[in-house]
Amino acid sequence: MTSLPQLDSLFLTDGGLETVLIFHRGRELPEFASFPEVLDEEGAEEIRRYYEPFLDLAAEHELGFVCETPTWRASDRWGERLGYSSEQMAAINRKAVELMAGIRDRRPDQAIVLSGCIGPLDDGYDPASTFTPVEAEALHAPQVRTLADAGADMVSALTMTYAAEAIGVARAAEKAGIPAAISFTVETDGNLPDGTALGDAIEATDAATGGYPSYYMINCAHPSHFDSLFEEPAPWHARLRGLRANSSKASHAELDEMTELDEGDPADLGARHGALRERLPHLTVLGGCLRHRPQARR
Repeated sequence: MTSLPQLDSLFLTDGGLETVLIFHRGRELPEFASFPEVLDEEGAEEIRRYYEPFLDLAAEHELGFVCETPTWRASDRWGERLGYSSEQMAAINRKAVELMAGIRDRRPDQAIVLSGCIGPLDDGYDPASTFTPVEAEALHAPQVRTLADAGADMVSALTMTYAAEAIGVARAAEKAGIPAAISFTVETDGNLPDGTALGDAIEATDAATGGYPSYYMINCAHPSHFDSLFEEPAPWHARLRGLRANSSKASHAELDEMTELDEGDPADLGARHGALRERLPHLTVLGGCLRHRPQARR
C-alpha cells in the first residue's frame, strides 16, 4: 500500500489492548506484552473479541478502521527479556499479522488498514535507556522487516518518548519499504518525557528522515495535557493526523501507582476530541489509549 486511505477520510482505531486484557479479561501479561496471546487459540480469540466492538462502531458510522497487531512489545529486545529467541519473535510477528488479516477477511465490505504495531525499546513513559537513531534503527529493523514481509499495510510506532528512537523506526520502515506513523506520548505539560516540545520532536524526525513518516499521532495522554499546543497555528500541526488519548487525566507517574483502572469521563473525553477536530480538521485517526500498568513497568 503506497497511499494510506486514512490520510483522506476519517478512520477509527482501538482503545488500549493490553489494559483491557488485564483489567477486563483477567489475562496475565508479563512486561505488559500481549504478543504471547497469539500463540494459542484462547488468546487469539480474546484478541478477536477485543476488536469486535471497535469494528462494529466504525461500521455503524461508515468509517474506516486501523487494526493494530498485538505486537507493541514484540521487538527482539523485549522478546529476549521474556525468554524468546529472535526466530521465535519473527514467527510471532508473522502470526500476529495473520491473525489481524483473518479479522479483516471477516469484514470484506469494511475499509480496514492492517498496521504492524511497534513499541518503544524501553519503558513507554520513563525510559531508563535511550538509543541513538542508528542504534534504534538496528534494534527495530528486524520487527519492521518481518511485519512488512508478512503483509502489514503500514507500521505504527506507539508511545515514542524521544525523537532519536522515532527517527530510527522511520529509517527502518523506509528501508523495508513500508509506510510508517509515529506516535509520541507527552506529559501533563504537553512535552515529551525528556522535556522536548512535541512540535520540535516532529520537526526533528522529519528533518532527519526527509519527512518519511506518513503522519504523526499523540497517544497515552489526556487531551487536557496537550490541547494548549494548538491554541496558535504552527506548521507542524499539519503533520499530526492521529489521536489516541488517555481516558484518565492522571499523570504517567500516577498511573503507574494505580491498582484499579481509572476510566475517566467518557462524555468529557468525547467532547474534547470534538473540540480538537474543530481546531485540527486534518485529524483523521481517532482512538484511545487506556494505558494502566498494574505493578509493572512498561
